[in-house]
Formats: sequence, structure tokens, C-alpha cells
Amino acid sequence: MSAELRIDRERLTANIRAVRERMSPAETLVVIKDDAYALGVETVVAAGLAAGARWFGGIDVPSAVRAKAAAGEGARVLAWMTVPDEEAEAALRSGLELGVGDAGYLERIAALAGRTGRPAAVHLKIDTGLHRNGVRPEHWDVFCARARANERAGRIRVVGLWSHIAEASDAEDDASRAVFDDAVRRARRAALEPEVRHLAASAAAWHRPEFRYDLVRIGAFCYGVRSADGPDLPGIAPAMSLVARVEGVGPDAVRIGIGAVDGLPSALGGRAHVATPAGRRAVREIGPFETTVGAWDGAAIGDEVIVFGPGTRGEPTPTDLGELIGTVGEEPLLRLSPLIPRIAI
Repeated sequence: MSAELRIDRERLTANIRAVRERMSPAETLVVIKDDAYALGVETVVAAGLAAGARWFGGIDVPSAVRAKAAAGEGARVLAWMTVPDEEAEAALRSGLELGVGDAGYLERIAALAGRTGRPAAVHLKIDTGLHRNGVRPEHWDVFCARARANERAGRIRVVGLWSHIAEASDAEDDASRAVFDDAVRRARRAALEPEVRHLAASAAAWHRPEFRYDLVRIGAFCYGVRSADGPDLPGIAPAMSLVARVEGVGPDAVRIGIGAVDGLPSALGGRAHVATPAGRRAVREIGPFETTVGAWDGAAIGDEVIVFGPGTRGEPTPTDLGELIGTVGEEPLLRLSPLIPRIAI
């Protein structure tokens, strides 16, 4: 393998700044799940802080712990996966805020907070219909009552109310938003006073201002990855380029040093193209360790070939590749092997 993922810091910062401007006055939480979409948590947090972001978060606790360490006291970091006690306690000691969408998890977090010596900052999650964790509406009042009791006892602080939505259709999202608004009213009747409400991720938050509330969770768009089959985004472009070098030259084909074991989907063979020093060339076959592309005059060992990037040199974007195989633009990023060097430039 002779590939590397190059991260354009300036472009990444510009993306996050453009997202924040679009979302204002709501705050933007930069999603850093899965090692910040494979770009590296520390690199993305630095760009986010430079762009004025003060919220970061994601599914997994390890990425969130790294984000908090990188951001320090200048930012708030949320982790929303339900995790075992040992991991949850480590998250609390690191200063993370936790998403809580389960009655049992609420009680466990309240108990763990006693070990840390300070109340746990929690965001209570209502299930608005996606069924991705979250307390069902019929159990919400009891859940809020228990949260308030734990708050009065000094074990937790309810700092947020939130949910996920499907983003499958406007009608479905509107129905979810109605459930969310009702949950907020009921939480306040239970004497809870959350600082932030957050419901939307990238697509709904970008296109529908009524979904922004106080905070929006933006992942793909901050990295310059548009929605599959969605329009280009003003001020947003991919902040990363996957580059592989030529390792073999034949009369009608060139071999580059990246393959399926490195995370390049083999289904792209015969469908995709790459950018070479001589322009676009078709991807012919993706093997385990190498990829074969169309040859060009003067091709030489060590020449750089761009597999995906912002599209400025004729290469496809991550979303272009995702669309070719019926998936989202994040997948070409998240499939990349951690052994591929990440180079921030």
C-alpha cells in the first residue's frame, strides 16, 4: 500500500464556519464519531475550534474522550451511546456530557456520579419514532420525574433534551418534531430546565430552520460530504483527498497501491474513475492490495493518483463514489483502513 488520506485544514475550518453561519443562532455540535469520520479527532477538533465551534460529540465514548482532551475547557463534548458502567464512569471523569435514553441507564449514571464527586451532565432522549434508543412517549413523564428526583439529590444535571429523526420525508419529520415539542413541554412541567434542545442532524438542519432549536448535530456536512443524491452545498467541499501512488506500469493499465483490504469497495471496479497526472482514467479492477486503472502516456512509478477528493482535478467526491454503489458518502471514508496515514496539510 502506498496511499495516504490528506486532510486540508483550511478547507475543513471553512466548512465548519460555513455550517455555523447557516445554523446561527443555533449552536453547531461537530460530530466526531468513528475517529471524526476517519480524519482524526484531534485534527477536526482543532479546525472546529478555529471556526468558533464550542460543541463536539459522537456515538462512541473513546472518540468523545479524545475530543474533550483536545478541546479542553473551551468546549463541551457529548457522547450518546449507552455504555457499561466502567466506560460511563471514565466518560464522566473526563468531563463528558452523556446522552441518556433509557430509564435503567439514567439510574446507573446517577449512581456513578456519586463516585466522581460532581453531578453528571445529561441529555435526556425521547423516542420520536425512529426507535434508535430513547424513552417512549408513554413512559416519558415517569422518566422525567426520576430525572428531576436525581437532580434534586445532586446526582445529575439535565442540560439537554434531544432525539434522532429519520429524515426520510418531510411528513415523517414533522410528526417526529411534534412528538419532540410535546416531550419538551412535559419535561418542563416536571420542573426540568434544559439549556439546549437538539433534534436535527445535517440534512434536516441545513434545509429546515424550524428543526434547529438551540443546537444541531452536524457530521457529514462539516467534512464536506453532501447527502446522497442531494444538491451541492454553498461554501462546503470535501476536506480530504485519498491519494495512491503508481506501483506498476503496463502497456494499457497502471497499478496503484490501494486495494480492497485497505477499504476501497471492490464494487467500484468498472464503475468509478480516478484523477491521474494526465486526466481522468477508469477504474478497471480493485484487487485485495492493488487497483488497476487505465494507462496514460508517460506514466511512471510514484505518480500520484487521486481516488477521491474535492473534485477540483477531475476526481470523484466521496459522495460520488457512494452513489455509484448505492450508499452514502460517509462510507468510502469510514471503510478506510486505520493503517492508511492521515496527513493534515
